[in-house]
Amino acid sequence: MTTQTPARPQLIDLHPPNADMQRLVHNGLQREPRQLPAWFLYDQEGSRLFDQICEQPEYSLTRTEISLLESSAADIARAIGSGVIVEFGAGSARKVGPLLEAMQPSAYVALDISADHLRQSMASLQAQHPCVPMLGICCDHSQLDTLPDHPLIRGERRVGFFPGSSLGNFTRAEAIALLRRFRRLLDGGPLLLGLDQPKSRSRLEAAYNDAAGISAAFAHNLLQRLNNDLGADFNPDNFLYEAVWQETESRVRMALISEVNQTVSVGGEPWTFSPGQPLVTEYSVKYSAEMARELAKDASWHWRHRWHDPADDLSLHWLEAAD
Repeated sequence: MTTQTPARPQLIDLHPPNADMQRLVHNGLQREPRQLPAWFLYDQEGSRLFDQICEQPEYSLTRTEISLLESSAADIARAIGSGVIVEFGAGSARKVGPLLEAMQPSAYVALDISADHLRQSMASLQAQHPCVPMLGICCDHSQLDTLPDHPLIRGERRVGFFPGSSLGNFTRAEAIALLRRFRRLLDGGPLLLGLDQPKSRSRLEAAYNDAAGISAAFAHNLLQRLNNDLGADFNPDNFLYEAVWQETESRVRMALISEVNQTVSVGGEPWTFSPGQPLVTEYSVKYSAEMARELAKDASWHWRHRWHDPADDLSLHWLEAAD
C-alpha cells in the first residue's frame, strides 16, 4: 500500500516595503481624524495579541463564526462548489478548516499581511490537512492587483473566503472598491463573505475593549511597531485606548486618545497631538442583512444566500460575480 506524501506549504512574500509604510503613515496623519491603515496593527506581536482577543469572553465573533462554519459547511459546499479556496486576511487560519473538509478543494491559498504569523498558521493548518496543497501570500490584499502566477492557482476555479467581519475595517466606499478588487482577483469565482451585525452598544463596546486589556495592548502595539519599523518616538503611555459605538455610522471606532500635548517624530517628520486628539486605529462597521445586500449590489456582485447563527449575530453571505 502506497502512502501519499503530505504536502508542504509554500510562501510568497509581497509585503509592502518600509518606504510605502512611511508614505501611508504620512497620509494617515494628515487625515481628520488621523487614521492609519488597519493592517498596520498586524505585525508578529499584533497578530499574537489579536489571537488572544479572539479568546476573550467579551469577543464572541470568532467562536460564533467557527460554530456557524462547522454547522453549515456541507450546505455551503453544495451551494457554492469547489476549486481553489482563496482566503483574504487569513490570520491564524482557524476558520477555514470546515470548508477544507466539506469542499475538498484542489488547493488553499492564504493571503495575510504578517509573514511570520502566516508561516506559523500555514504550518499548523497543513498538519491538520496534510494532503491539501497550500500557498501563503504575504501582502496587503486591499492593494493587490493580481494573484501571483503559480501552479496551484493557474487555470483553477477560485472560491473566495473573507471571514471575520474584516470588511468592517473599511468605509463604505473602500468596501465597495475592495469587493470589486476581489472580483478581479477571483477571476469570476464566488465569494463567501463574513459580516458581523449590529448589536447593543454594551455588547459591542465590551467586545472591543475587553476587561483583560488585550484590545488596549493590541492598539498600543501599533505605536511600538511604528517606533520599531519607522524610527518613530511614540510614548504609548501618553495615549489612552477607547472603543466607542457610533450608531449613525453603524460602526465601532477604536482609537488611541492623546492624554497630553505632545510632538512625535515619525521618520524625522514632527507631528503634534493635542490633549483629547484621537488617532483612529480601526473601525468595525456592522452590517445588517439589508445593508449587506445593498453593498453587494453596489460592488457588482449578485447576493445569493445568507447563513447565520441561531441568535442572528453574524452572517456568511454567498456572492456571485455579476455580469
